[in-house]
Amino acid sequence: MTEQIQKPSRPLHKIFSEVPPRYDLINRIFTWGMDKKWRLRAAHQCLVDQPHFILDLACGTGDLTVDLTTMTTNNTEITGLDFSEPMLEIARRKVEASGKKVKFVIGDAANLPFDNNYFDCVGISFAMRNLTFRHPNTALHLTEVLRVLKPGGKFVIVESSQPANRLLRILDHLYVSIFVYPVGWLLSGNNNAYNYLRISATNYYSAEELKNLLLKSGFGKVYYHRLFFGAAAIHEAVK
Repeated sequence: MTEQIQKPSRPLHKIFSEVPPRYDLINRIFTWGMDKKWRLRAAHQCLVDQPHFILDLACGTGDLTVDLTTMTTNNTEITGLDFSEPMLEIARRKVEASGKKVKFVIGDAANLPFDNNYFDCVGISFAMRNLTFRHPNTALHLTEVLRVLKPGGKFVIVESSQPANRLLRILDHLYVSIFVYPVGWLLSGNNNAYNYLRISATNYYSAEELKNLLLKSGFGKVYYHRLFFGAAAIHEAVK
């Protein structure tokens, strides 16, 4: 079931409404399939405290949503929110195949259509860049996550990052620029989407910088674990 709350107007909305048909395939190529393992690890972290209400924020095509549904019972209420209707349609089909129930909402991360202190956990997988990379609403996005989280609730993030080692960082950036960008453009036919990925991935926060951003935004504690030599990271921010 997809519930439409509002249709947001954002600079990335057009991009992420045009790339869904090959989005999952290109993500597998981008990470050599490791994103599936990393996302599963993030899902485990979301569920450590047995939350009853979970939000998959900027859920896209629903990979994290599916991981969460397969690891929980029907007593757990899972909601997926995204601003791209085509992405949500793919997510809905994936969840239907799993036989679980999820409420999908078309909405804006800068104005989450949920009550204060509602969710025990908010998860986000490979979409944090879209909310915080040179985004005018970065502070508002993080304020909204804090608002809808219960006291003691967790915000679990799996996202690309920056290797601490300078040589590895250079190699990582070259890989994104000379392989991921052209292959993504070729397979999707969407230059804007993968040029944005190239720019955002190679200029995004390091794990420590993202931790500091979350702390400055009002989270009480933030932990992180680097993945694949620092090319990605999982953060856990506690309200």
